[in-house]
Amino acid sequence: MSVQIAITGLVFIVTMLVIFWRPKGMNEAWPASIGAGIILLTGIVSHADIMDIISKIGGASITIIATIVMAVILESFGFFHWAAAKLAHFSKGSGHRLYWNIQLLCFLMTLLFNNDGSILITTPILILLLKNLRLKPHQQIPYLLSGALIATASSAPIGVSNIVNLIALEIVHMSLWMHTAMMFVPATIGLLFMSGLMYVVVKNKLPKTLPSSANDIEEIFFNKNFHPLKTKISVETKQKRTRFMMKILLFVFVMRCLLFVASFINVPIELVAVLGSVVLLCWRWYHLRTNPVDLLKKTPWHILIFAFSMYVIIYGLHNVGLTALLVRWCEPIVTQGLFQASFIMGGLVSILANIFNNHPALMIGTITLTEMGLDPITLKTIYLANIIGSDMGSLLLPIGTLASLIWMSILRRNKIKVSWKDYMSVSLIVIPITTIVTLTLLYFWVQLVFAN
Repeated sequence: MSVQIAITGLVFIVTMLVIFWRPKGMNEAWPASIGAGIILLTGIVSHADIMDIISKIGGASITIIATIVMAVILESFGFFHWAAAKLAHFSKGSGHRLYWNIQLLCFLMTLLFNNDGSILITTPILILLLKNLRLKPHQQIPYLLSGALIATASSAPIGVSNIVNLIALEIVHMSLWMHTAMMFVPATIGLLFMSGLMYVVVKNKLPKTLPSSANDIEEIFFNKNFHPLKTKISVETKQKRTRFMMKILLFVFVMRCLLFVASFINVPIELVAVLGSVVLLCWRWYHLRTNPVDLLKKTPWHILIFAFSMYVIIYGLHNVGLTALLVRWCEPIVTQGLFQASFIMGGLVSILANIFNNHPALMIGTITLTEMGLDPITLKTIYLANIIGSDMGSLLLPIGTLASLIWMSILRRNKIKVSWKDYMSVSLIVIPITTIVTLTLLYFWVQLVFAN
């Protein structure tokens, strides 16, 4: 057993170091899959364990991939350029109004898609807009950073906005609609607090007035994809495009609502997610006559490999006794009361997420909870405290979530430098306070609505 503990511990640490380092832009699925392969070869994770892992991550992975496919389809419709143009229009030349519009956009994109998909959507939109406004690099950073933080943290209110949240729901046998009923109100209030606090922190760095756009952003997309010669888009054409985009967003919203209906009536939510992406794909084919083969290249299938591989490694840690050790440490604290338990477990997951990333942190924390024999309400409440630690507390460092790693990768590709100092000048103030406030709101909300 001591040899197995050493192997599993070493594999986990090396895997996480390579994921953070990402030599030559290496995809995070490579080190995770190699680490999982070593764990499987040593027999630390059995065939029965693999079947259990597939049953737990299968539906969650399909749901997230189907949602990301919707985001990729939106890009092909020109949603990025349209949204960037609308952000500029609604901001009316005010740098401070632009901040709040970005916050709203990032929040809604995460709710309509998921945190990874939201980062993939909103970051290119913001880069396109800020460059078109000819803002200087130091003026772009507050918008990009605050948008990324709120987009990632916004996966807390509804479980379907984060693949690791969906996997954890399977572990604790909690339905999607129950998660939302217990979490949406306190987490959303926590996000409002977070946006307000970030505004106070970055206010002096925001330009009071915005420069005029260098180009019409909608025309850039229109001329590139539909017109061989540069031409002016008429007002009527812009209005038609807006109506078309609103129809698509309404469809995505309806499909999102149907996920909760499916959860309530015990229909697998992945079926609804796949149906939505297929309908939207057919809509794209009809409207653009675009071959769907391009989605095979654009869809980040590596997320499936990453999720499976990380769970294999975590299962290995569980099998060699890590969760049993955590149960012995945490059980005396958890039994002291729900308030203390929520803060201790939420804080523990926050710390683990900032050291090892929130995927393994939440999985370890959730498996640990299931080993304590807690009553249903206590289990669910502490699990939700873990979610707050995983989705909000993990943002203290830029390596705490997969979404933030994706965000940094997009910035690097666009030659935008955001240093750890830039990041932590905001996160060190905002994230600890927001996490504490949201954990407190969760406790009182559960006591008010669900305790009786």
